[in-house]
Amino acid sequence: MTSTTPIDPDSAATSTRLALTEDLRADLHELYKQLHSHPELSMQEHHTAELIEQRLDGLGIENFRCGGTGVVGVLRNGSGPVVGFRADTDGLPIAEDTGLDYASTATGTLPDGTEVPVMHGCGHDTHTSVLLTVARMFAQARDAWAGTLVLIFQPGEETAAGAAAMVADGLWDRAPKPEIVYGQHVMPGLAGTVSLSVGSAMAMADSLKVTVHGRQSHGSQPQDAIDPVVLGAHMVVRLQTIVSRELDPRQAAVVTIGTFHGGLKENIIPASAEFTLNIRTFDDGVRSHVLAAVRRIIAAEAAASGAPEPEIEELYTFPACYNEPAEAEDVAEVLRSALGADAVTISPPLMGSEDFGHLAAAIGVPAVYWTFGGHPAELLEGGGQVPMNHSPYFAPVMEPTLSTGVNAAAAALLARLGR
Repeated sequence: MTSTTPIDPDSAATSTRLALTEDLRADLHELYKQLHSHPELSMQEHHTAELIEQRLDGLGIENFRCGGTGVVGVLRNGSGPVVGFRADTDGLPIAEDTGLDYASTATGTLPDGTEVPVMHGCGHDTHTSVLLTVARMFAQARDAWAGTLVLIFQPGEETAAGAAAMVADGLWDRAPKPEIVYGQHVMPGLAGTVSLSVGSAMAMADSLKVTVHGRQSHGSQPQDAIDPVVLGAHMVVRLQTIVSRELDPRQAAVVTIGTFHGGLKENIIPASAEFTLNIRTFDDGVRSHVLAAVRRIIAAEAAASGAPEPEIEELYTFPACYNEPAEAEDVAEVLRSALGADAVTISPPLMGSEDFGHLAAAIGVPAVYWTFGGHPAELLEGGGQVPMNHSPYFAPVMEPTLSTGVNAAAAALLARLGR
């Protein structure tokens, strides 16, 4: 798909009218600390949504709730292109161990009623504070641009629920439809740098829960049992052959068994066992093959053991995150102009997953999604373990991380919306 509005790298150059001033940077830092200290679980981001609404109201930006705890801001500035930009807002059930003076001590309740610690262990506080700052910059410098900016503050990315919920709640019936949607994510790379993929950016993901049924018996009498633990173990091993023996080695896929639970006592063969698996793929055909193979293997192993048919429950699914190639190349050039050629790299796709792609796919427009680094060079080069996303130690250094996120987002937007 080609651009509706040609992108102009020159218009994305640093402008005194859209510069990240010291006052804006100081407010950005305080906002980031506030968000980091008060994370909320997926689809429970009530206070975060209220904070976003207050910020948008203060800037005179019309806004509405969407998808439960999602917030959409619409900043109109005359005739011109319509462009969307998304930031996710949810935290994770992690006990923070960063030692920061603004570390989270928050707790939350999972859907099953379990009380858990909550942390912004994936950097969504970074994304939200950056986009709110970009909104302030554009709201205060209307003479520098024209058109409409749709600000999408999306809940529930970690559970793949948020983007779908916003679309189902009429996002694109209630907000102007953009010609493109942008998004970005902080990662454990070098702070001050940006990485972008052309084509596939992140993998599709499917998570399943498998309940294996057997026949319970005393541990000393296996002849009277159908052992679901042994049966499940055979399934786990055989599932690993899908990637190694069924797929072309040039095709990418991951099949991971993340949990396995069975039994309550060592001398009882239980009636059932349960495991969960996660599948990552880039290609629809590969995805279909892997999912079919998973079901085939599970059913066949149960039949070989004379066991009842297992239950397979879909936990969640993430769509493709795809950067339309021509658009991605244009954005890369814009970011090089704004941040410096050495700060921008074209990278292979990540095996991680995002529900961001659903926002653009729902209306058939292109999307571009990039990542920016959050760690200083001394941490990356120090020889120790580097904290990754979803780690209790994940703590992006505030600068130049936050400024890079703001400048990258503003440059991409100004390239389309700049006068």
